[in-house]
Amino acid sequence: MKNSLLLISSFFLCFQLFSQQKQQKDTLVRTATISYNTINNEVNFIPETPILEQIAGAPKAFYSYYWEFGDGDYSKEKAPTHIYKNKGTYDIKFWATNNYDTGKPPTTRPKKLTITSITKDYNEEASMTESFTLQRNREPIPDENIVVIMSYKNTKNYMTNGKLFLFYNEQKYKANNFELSDIRTHHNEKEIIENNFVYTKDINDSQTFLASTDNVFFEKLILQDSTEKTNLPFTIETAKSDFKNLKVLEFNNMQPNEERNIFFTLKTTPEMLKDTSAIISVRGVYVPDRNYDNHNVKDMEMEIVTSHDPNKMSSNGTFMNYRLVRLKILKYKIKFQNSGEGPARTIRLETDIPEMLDKSTLKVLDMYPKCRICPKEEVRYSCLDTTFTNTQAIFTFKNIYLPGSEQKNVKEYDSTKGFVKYSIKFSKDFHKKKTKSRTAIIFDKNEPIITNYSTTRFLPGISIGAKTGYNYYPDLQDSKSYFVGATLSPYKSYRWYWQVELVNSFNSYTTNSFTEGIIDGAQGFRFLQRKTTTNNFTNINWEIPVLIRYNINNFIGLGAGIQANFNLSEKQDTTVLTEDFEGTSSDFPINSTNELSQNSNSFVSLKKGILVEATLGFARIGPSLGARYVMNFEDNFNYWQFYAIWKF
Repeated sequence: MKNSLLLISSFFLCFQLFSQQKQQKDTLVRTATISYNTINNEVNFIPETPILEQIAGAPKAFYSYYWEFGDGDYSKEKAPTHIYKNKGTYDIKFWATNNYDTGKPPTTRPKKLTITSITKDYNEEASMTESFTLQRNREPIPDENIVVIMSYKNTKNYMTNGKLFLFYNEQKYKANNFELSDIRTHHNEKEIIENNFVYTKDINDSQTFLASTDNVFFEKLILQDSTEKTNLPFTIETAKSDFKNLKVLEFNNMQPNEERNIFFTLKTTPEMLKDTSAIISVRGVYVPDRNYDNHNVKDMEMEIVTSHDPNKMSSNGTFMNYRLVRLKILKYKIKFQNSGEGPARTIRLETDIPEMLDKSTLKVLDMYPKCRICPKEEVRYSCLDTTFTNTQAIFTFKNIYLPGSEQKNVKEYDSTKGFVKYSIKFSKDFHKKKTKSRTAIIFDKNEPIITNYSTTRFLPGISIGAKTGYNYYPDLQDSKSYFVGATLSPYKSYRWYWQVELVNSFNSYTTNSFTEGIIDGAQGFRFLQRKTTTNNFTNINWEIPVLIRYNINNFIGLGAGIQANFNLSEKQDTTVLTEDFEGTSSDFPINSTNELSQNSNSFVSLKKGILVEATLGFARIGPSLGARYVMNFEDNFNYWQFYAIWKF
């Protein structure tokens, strides 16, 4: 009875402790709520967010905001005011993203809002400077949601019916980075099955004409600019080869100059690429009129992050194929944000340049704030200056105005952000090494902000080698041994690497033994008898070495490892010579006889051993010569191996 009470008490104690732990875990979940004030169809939205937990040593923590008003409009302001065009009930959604904060972004429940009267006119203002854009509300973190905003505009002078494509989950990554969990449309866009759409193979050139001297107008093909393309089948097939997943939507009755938005919720998977300097992307294709193949393409690059830090460095060289890397141009992007209470006039980015990259090939591809490249002489206008040290590139924005996120009257969050995007090539002679680089960001004369490390790595790759040579057995008589084989190792490794081999060797050798003794014959006659046994062996062996190698430089390599030697086939020819001699000495031969026999066996033996070696030639790829010493754990089977090898 006492034991039963003790068991029951222990159970309840464990249950209570588990409940306390679970309750403690739940308290870590933070929530943000939606509040609003309405005056008929004019609504002022107010976010209620939890207190930020400052990361030690980081700039001041703050929130960035994203609102969806339920009617197809959105805002990135903290407390936006929105005017609804029509009566009805709308689903309000809100995302708050914590920057320089130790916790996860707070979750927010959607809230319904009902508009019952219209008293203020809805003024539809054109906000798009391009016909097609992709945006996002935050950078992707594993196991969190992001929103992709697809915006499109009818720039034609007639009503259009068209198509929209969203491609996601790049083929180059094994795991899926996203799951598409929700699509929010507000203008009757309809999802269609991807296999059903057809191409017109026509180009809309009806509005472009060429005048003749007879005042007769002839149609002429327009030259497409870089933002509009005409080969739609090629664009779609190329995107399918780059991405695993696709969503296709059709839209109808879009008026001239009308702007629309579609909202995609992408849930980042726990299996997504966890390299915090990698760049991943989604692609959008906009066909404004599905009677023609004219279309726009947008790629939206995103940096995988572990925390929402707007100061970040990323690269497209996360994993590279070393065989093809000389054809690749690395691209880096440095992002920064002025989180201060006033504008920044000078921004200095001190960026590490790995040794394997050629600084002379660096080209600035894009930047914000947009400005010119600085000339050699001093100028008063805004410009970006690029200088170099032995190990760094220094980008300096001069005479600019970048507002601070805490500055008064600054409502547009994105206006406080900036970036530099640049490309750089590899040096002529570089090795297969992982690189790390980061940037020190200095706003005016403030203390530097250090970004994450942006890393580049090379895929292992496979190098297959052909090997042939000769085995020398110093302890075997009349030994002859030739071999051919193949090796498997990582392609062009820098220093340490593993290598596995399969060697087929053809061996022959001889062993001799003899015995002699005094034989008592008839009538007391005694004679000496000698037997000499000669064994000729012919073997086929498989040698399987596994070794670790080290390249001292481009031409000398060392290795050591273990080896298994399988005797697959053995043919033994035995000759027994019997000689008789008169008396007890071998001075007077009487007679001799020869006995011949043959014996064949398969899988005769397994020999194990260790080996050491050195090579001279092209250590990483190409031809070289080598010498190896194998110490078998069997007597008389230690040997030298001299070989030539060519790695491909």
